[in-house]
Amino acid sequence: MPDNVTSLCPLVQVFNMPEALLFYCDGLGFEVVSHSEEIDAPEGRYFYWAWLRLGSANLMLNAAYEEGERPPRRDETRQRAHDDTALYLNCRELDAIFADLKARGLATEPPKTAPYGMRQLYLRDPDGYTVCFQQTV
Repeated sequence: MPDNVTSLCPLVQVFNMPEALLFYCDGLGFEVVSHSEEIDAPEGRYFYWAWLRLGSANLMLNAAYEEGERPPRRDETRQRAHDDTALYLNCRELDAIFADLKARGLATEPPKTAPYGMRQLYLRDPDGYTVCFQQTV
């Protein structure tokens, strides 16, 4: 079976799909590969599910609430629980990623080298998930 697996695609739940897409697509450069049918909801027009890709990295987003059920604010307890989820994206040119993120208006700290030898650049998405671009030193 190992030779038959070609990639991994995590699924994370998001509070506000348009906001999450703004972060991942406009901010980080992901592209929407596929998505569920768009709906008109009290919260606006959006879709419940999207499959995103950046290079060979895949990510799926799923709306955490059904149409008309999203509360007016994020649940802080739920958001804090996202601290244990991190998305690591391996890259060849971390400095180029950093320059691109700065140009897109994302306030980030410059990359740092971790004690275990990975050079890393950390961000938080609107739902509290950690996103890390990393390069082997």
